[in-house]
Amino acid sequence: MSLPFESDSFQPLLSQLSGSLCPEETDYWPVERLDALREAGVLRWNIPVEFGGNGLTDADILEGYRLLAASCLTTTFILTQRNGACQRVLTSPESAPRERLLPQLVTGEIFATVGISHLTTSGQHLSTPAVQARPDGDGYVLDGFVPWATGATQADILVTGGQLYDGRQVLAAVPTHRQGVQVNAPVELMALGSSQTGSVKLTNVIVRADELLHGPVEAVMRQGSGGGAGSLGTSVLAAGATEGMLQHLREEADRRPDLNEFCEPLQETVDDLVQQIRLASSGTHPAGPAAAEQIRQVANSLVLRTAQSWLATTKGAGYVAGHRAERAVRESMFFLVWSCPQPVLSANLRELACGGAV
Repeated sequence: MSLPFESDSFQPLLSQLSGSLCPEETDYWPVERLDALREAGVLRWNIPVEFGGNGLTDADILEGYRLLAASCLTTTFILTQRNGACQRVLTSPESAPRERLLPQLVTGEIFATVGISHLTTSGQHLSTPAVQARPDGDGYVLDGFVPWATGATQADILVTGGQLYDGRQVLAAVPTHRQGVQVNAPVELMALGSSQTGSVKLTNVIVRADELLHGPVEAVMRQGSGGGAGSLGTSVLAAGATEGMLQHLREEADRRPDLNEFCEPLQETVDDLVQQIRLASSGTHPAGPAAAEQIRQVANSLVLRTAQSWLATTKGAGYVAGHRAERAVRESMFFLVWSCPQPVLSANLRELACGGAV
């Protein structure tokens, strides 16, 4: 069976996504681009066949992400957050949320996103949990602050969770129209503004038993699957974004052959990075479980260096606001803060501070 993104019908989608920049205004939601994903069947990738999806493997989905990210990082980022929510529903041991939500998610009838960073990286140093959970009959009540949720202003379902008094955590699929859910205006980001990423305030929000996905359990984000800090999904978007930038660099090199000296090593590095991701996703990487973190370090370094190389080749034109190279530099820095575990960040900081390889 050929993969959806290997067919001729997938190429027009890539052309459409790369044809113009996704606007960055925080009040703009890329409806047309997301509709294009739906029409191309992209929303079906990670949904099982029994619910109307394609049931692609994780490795195949990563290949699709790479191609999409080369065309539009913002749209692909939104997709990963939606797919992250789908994955948490899919891996829940409870059948009720799967049967209720997945058929609507696969058609795009509803949009779901995740607000889970406070359960993994953001705010873990705080003495009081960002979101507290307390039992309420067969369900729970959530009270607190979700710092980051992409597309929360557009979401029908927010996959989020909180921590109980004993340290255990719960994860649930919370309807955004539920009383006590306050979706705040998107923050003004350095880039990817149209992802409408912002915070959500939860005030005594009731979570029914049939909306619970995982828990109560310690480290609830380790339940099921769906990536996490330093995951391959984040790295493959960096690889895809790099490939997109290199396309423009090669176009510039066609007019200025002296640039080939700089394009070739970047191309060789991204080709090797993609191969490392493929090995890790298939479970055959020599480094085993440690591969994801190593790959993320290289991916971060590469996407940053490629963006700056592109800007340098454009000279003054690329420094003007709105130029693709200027925007690529800002977008590349997103990987320093998006789901970036401390060992990866330390390695990237060491490279920036000392000038050595990661």
